[in-house]
Amino acid sequence: MNRFKVNAGRGPDFERAWTERESYLSGVPGFRLFQLLKGEDGTYVSHSTWESETAFQAWTRSEAFRKAHSNRLPEGILAGHPHFSCFEVVQVQEAAPGGGGEPVGKGAGTARA
Repeated sequence: MNRFKVNAGRGPDFERAWTERESYLSGVPGFRLFQLLKGEDGTYVSHSTWESETAFQAWTRSEAFRKAHSNRLPEGILAGHPHFSCFEVVQVQEAAPGGGGEPVGKGAGTARA
């Protein structure tokens, strides 16, 4: 995942840049999910989930990756460079049919961004 610190008052511009861009993720082998998360303090996180670390690494070397990262954000939106972190899934929990949540499994995927 990438953490972005957005300058005060520029959140709507940051969100618009993400929602209007082409991500090129939908056809990438191993891609499962993307989320753009917003914190209370002007921090945003781009979070993607991949079938495996191998799939994620292949994406970072792909033409789709180069295209998705070719458009820079307009000047003045970010308060610094993004911070990248990589995590491996240890546990996944989903709501059971009818409510409640039960652990689904261990190592059910790899979260990368």
